[in-house]
This record gives sequence, structure tokens and C-alpha cells, in this order.
Amino acid sequence: MRDWKLPWEGGCRCNQVRIKITAPPLLTMACHCTGCQRMSASAFSLSAAIPSQGFEVIKGETVIGGLHGEVRHHFCAHCMSWMFTKVPGMDWFVNIRATMLDDPSWFKPFIETYTREKLLWAATPAPHKYETFPAFEDYAGLTKEFAEQAHIFLG
Repeated sequence: MRDWKLPWEGGCRCNQVRIKITAPPLLTMACHCTGCQRMSASAFSLSAAIPSQGFEVIKGETVIGGLHGEVRHHFCAHCMSWMFTKVPGMDWFVNIRATMLDDPSWFKPFIETYTREKLLWAATPAPHKYETFPAFEDYAGLTKEFAEQAHIFLG
């Protein structure tokens, strides 16, 4: 098993919002959907799914951004950095933007989602690729494989 060297901390660009992570990620991902491309102003967003009990906002408050739909995208109210996402009905995890961590150097995506919308030149080392999202029943196997292989995959 990988020694995750927890806890981790991170923050938005202006550091008015700070987060603390005390549990290892369930899995890591790159999402190529056009929504993530536009919100991140990049080819894809990078996320780590963190168990909810291992996630905490320790300074400041976030505002809801994106399309204000069912999925709750949390942003710093001051600098508008996209920090994390919560999905209603899936409250056991929080998707943090990996680059919000003070040290994201360990991060590599384990899965890629929405490859059908990816830019032609965009590539990641993710071993699992999905045209949209994995089937709900696939997540248990993916998180198990990630936990077993994180020490190899992430170095």
C-alpha cells in the first residue's frame, strides 16, 4: 500500500479558502467533458475522489458555480477558483480539484471520463478510459484496483 503522507492541505489561488484531506483518494480522474473544459479553461479537469469524512473546508467559504444545476461545483467567492464538486445522492465522496492541493506532484489520473468530448491532442496516462462515466456498478472494482495499484501507478 502507498504511504499517502496525510493529512494534505490545499487552497484556492488567493488562499481565502483552505481545505484539509485526512483520507486517501478512492480514485483519481481526468474529465474531458466540455463543461469541465470550460470551467477549468483547459483540455480537462483533474480530480481526486476523497471520502467525505476525510474532507474539510478549514478556512473561508465557497459559493456554488457552474450551471447551478444538481451537481454542486464549489468555487472561492473571491478568486473564483473551482475547488471541489459534490454530487447529490453520492454524498460519500467529494471530488477535489487535484491542483488545489499544496503538493499535487503525486497526482496521475487513474480513469479518463468523457473521452468522446476530448480534444484530439489531449492524452493522459490513465489506464481506464470511458466515453462518458463508468457504469455505476464498475466503481467498486475501480476503487479496489486503485487502492491495490496506487503504489505502483502513482510511484
